[in-house]
Amino acid sequence: MKQNNPILKGSLTLIILKLLEEKGAMYGYEICQQVKEITDNTLQITEGALYPALHKLEAEGTISSYTETIEGRTRKYYTLTLEGSNIVKTRVQEFLDTLKSVESILSLQSKLKTI
Repeated sequence: MKQNNPILKGSLTLIILKLLEEKGAMYGYEICQQVKEITDNTLQITEGALYPALHKLEAEGTISSYTETIEGRTRKYYTLTLEGSNIVKTRVQEFLDTLKSVESILSLQSKLKTI
């Protein structure tokens, strides 16, 4: 991801899994473009960050891949496995719970002033 933000870097696998859940099979460049489009260029995933994450998810059995040649170009598509499909909802909820906790801490100063 182009932003120098550890929270965004830590959420890359979740972003990939959620996109694959919503869109189905996608190739790497397509994933990068979808993130840019959906976030109005706020988030940009670099290939240097994306492909290691994809390979890790594939090694874990969360996603699988296949190649397809279209108009003479071979593309490697990634898709969720059954295990990956089961994991997405849990990881999304964990992420949302974490965001809620962080938000509580960030608003702590205003809460402390009222005590």
